[in-house]
Amino acid sequence: MGTMKIAAVVDEENYVTPLEYGSSIMLIDDETKEIKEYENPGYGSPYGGKERCMAGILSLKPDAILVKEGFLCPGSYHMSLGKMKYIPVEEEKLEDILKNLEKIKENAREELEFEMFRE
Repeated sequence: MGTMKIAAVVDEENYVTPLEYGSSIMLIDDETKEIKEYENPGYGSPYGGKERCMAGILSLKPDAILVKEGFLCPGSYHMSLGKMKYIPVEEEKLEDILKNLEKIKENAREELEFEMFRE
């Protein structure tokens, strides 16, 4: 499969968060484990924040994004559908995700169940 670039939205404590709640978008290179940090354009916006964040994520051209239930909304999900894969995670902290990245990325999928992104 080659190198994957995986996006994650995190807060100051490096917990993964819904799209509009994290101040940073992290782009993780799964091979080198190098992480680049970008400002989240949707941070703190209750209206349209998820879509603004997703536009920012899409501009970074990641291969996949880490998600939990409620991280995406229908709008941000449909914006990204077919442009990247989704990786559901159980872990809360980015460092725990990085430790298990090899296993976690095996969960990458093209689509999500409706429960994952409903309003």
